Amino acid sequence: MTQEKKDSDIKKINELLAIMKKNDLVELEVKHGDDKIFLKRCQPQQQISAMPMVVQNHQPLQGSPATTANGAEKGNTGSQEDESLVEIKSPIVGTFYETPNPDAEPFVEAGSQVTPQTVVCIIEAMKVMNEIKAEVSGMIEK
Repeated sequence: MTQEKKDSDIKKINELLAIMKKNDLVELEVKHGDDKIFLKRCQPQQQISAMPMVVQNHQPLQGSPATTANGAEKGNTGSQEDESLVEIKSPIVGTFYETPNPDAEPFVEAGSQVTPQTVVCIIEAMKVMNEIKAEVSGMIEK
């Protein structure tokens, strides 16, 4: 490949990147004859240090504290409502994404019903997208 051809290809790639930025595209694939190019930009970071989701639990978790006859957890003087809530915590630290891509709806919102297999968010850690599942059944409270 000649230097002139390389320079021309780099110019075309830069033009495609400019189009992607202008139109807020994350991925672009172009096919022309036998030539094919696939470009992927990093999504804008939605850095949130800690964003636990709270689920109103419909069934007790294994290993949860025993409840007394009136339904209050032993050793807890909080309200009845707070005792039925379970935080969904990420097992890893990373960048929080509430949607699979910038144009999509959030995985869950307040009022969403979840099962243990429901994906509630994505945490990006070391350039790997990790789906975080609810691991409990219930309704997203906040």
